[in-house]
Amino acid sequence: MADVFTHALTGFIIGVSLSWWVDWMCPAHISLVVLGAIAPDFVKINLVISDATVATTLGIPFSWSPLHTLGGSVIMALLCALVLAPQYRTQAIALFLIGATSHHVLDMALVNASGYSYAVLWPLSNYHPPSPNLYRSSDRWPALVVTVLAVLVWYLRYRRPAQSSSSGA
Repeated sequence: MADVFTHALTGFIIGVSLSWWVDWMCPAHISLVVLGAIAPDFVKINLVISDATVATTLGIPFSWSPLHTLGGSVIMALLCALVLAPQYRTQAIALFLIGATSHHVLDMALVNASGYSYAVLWPLSNYHPPSPNLYRSSDRWPALVVTVLAVLVWYLRYRRPAQSSSSGA
């Protein structure tokens, strides 16, 4: 679970950082970035409901794997936006996709025996980009790094004493 934890905290860091520059961002918007950051891991529903079970039930070939691609992230962003009022959909889709992009960037850096990452741009391309092989999903140091950064961002955003704009006069 350190993997999902790392992605969620990365989404939090990005969302809070964006709120420093974008005036309209509130905690709900930060939550959308976090949701987008963990959304590609919805593919792990395969551990509960297998592809074969769905294929047998529906009578058609089925795979959860596209959820962990750009195309799957776009579909999930569009579905997520459907539950919102029309005036908020564009913002929600953008924030969701920012979070999902962070997920894909982090996962493309995972150690892979082939030296290549997964087909992240599917269905646009079946190209497997080279992986820098920086860490394994079971490594704890990425979770520790993002935890420290998240605590720092959280402190700066929510707990830092307000700075006085006056010079004491």
